[in-house]
Amino acid sequence: MTKLIICIDRDDDLGRKAGITTPVIGREANIDAAVNLLLADPEDSDANTIFGGVQVYDKLVENESVEIVSIAGDEDVGMVSDERIAAQLDEILSSLQPESVIVVSDGAEDESLMPLVHSRVRVDALHRVVVRQSERLESTLYMIKRAFEEPKISHAILIPIGIACLLYAIFLLIGYPEGAVIAITAAIGTYMLYHGFGLHEAWNSFNTSMKQSLYGGKIAFTAGTAVVLLSVVATVQGTVSFWEYYNQEKFTYGYVVLLMIFINSSVWWYISAALSLQFGRIVDMYLSHEPLSAMFTRIFFTIASGLLFWGASNYILSISSNIEKFASQNLEAEQVLALTVISAFIISVAGVVIPKKLATTEKS
Repeated sequence: MTKLIICIDRDDDLGRKAGITTPVIGREANIDAAVNLLLADPEDSDANTIFGGVQVYDKLVENESVEIVSIAGDEDVGMVSDERIAAQLDEILSSLQPESVIVVSDGAEDESLMPLVHSRVRVDALHRVVVRQSERLESTLYMIKRAFEEPKISHAILIPIGIACLLYAIFLLIGYPEGAVIAITAAIGTYMLYHGFGLHEAWNSFNTSMKQSLYGGKIAFTAGTAVVLLSVVATVQGTVSFWEYYNQEKFTYGYVVLLMIFINSSVWWYISAALSLQFGRIVDMYLSHEPLSAMFTRIFFTIASGLLFWGASNYILSISSNIEKFASQNLEAEQVLALTVISAFIISVAGVVIPKKLATTEKS
């Protein structure tokens, strides 16, 4: 055989609507299939595709050896339908052994399978059957559908819209529609910062690590759970302290002071969360007989960072507010800050020296 005309029905309208089993081979069989499909659904464009293929067949059959075949995929458009089409295509090419093919389609969805056909046989032409009133609409709908099937696009568009609608509904339900604007703005802003700073990658990495720890029976899973809980406690603790001073009858504190209150109240909870994760990893590494020196460096640096944040926030609160809890003489505040910085420096040096000695011991 010289040439094969292939009509593609990617979403299997032939099977779903007309009960026709593919592949359909031959001119008369394809005409019957198209008629049955039109009787089942007069608006289906795949019938026009088959009639278009028959028209091409009639033009070529007088001068060369040609055959026409219709193949269909599956309602589950994607990997499932494409695998079914590939199997039918291999079967047809093996039995008919054409030198080349002409592909007949009704739009962009079917034409997305062209690489699959190209990889198996030479394609002489692509014949698009246009239903004039619907070509642009179908192609546009297909492009929109494909865009929303892409996780990156759907997440970037649908999640913010979904969050906005949900928050608006909640605030309408509680009778405070004015707060919806504030909540929606804050939620979308947080979402954009979350993705803008790449925090989703850190979360995905953490999530993957937690799953591996759970399935592998590692202590790191418990440590990871502790991280989440301690982080929540830290955020709540800092927010409660922030809100306590913000809602005082005479609000005399600047927002920098309130931020320092949040940090001062929550910093050691956050440090505890980080240390929990690191200690969990140390236990797992010890049980796996892996070198531990690098992990000890992180522990020392984490503690040193916590000291610096606590000392700086404590100093700022001591000199710039009249909060009784932090009230002190400037000299005392400076001394506390100096001791904090020196302690953090000593801990950092220990975090470099001690792990090096441990590494030397592990090697020996």
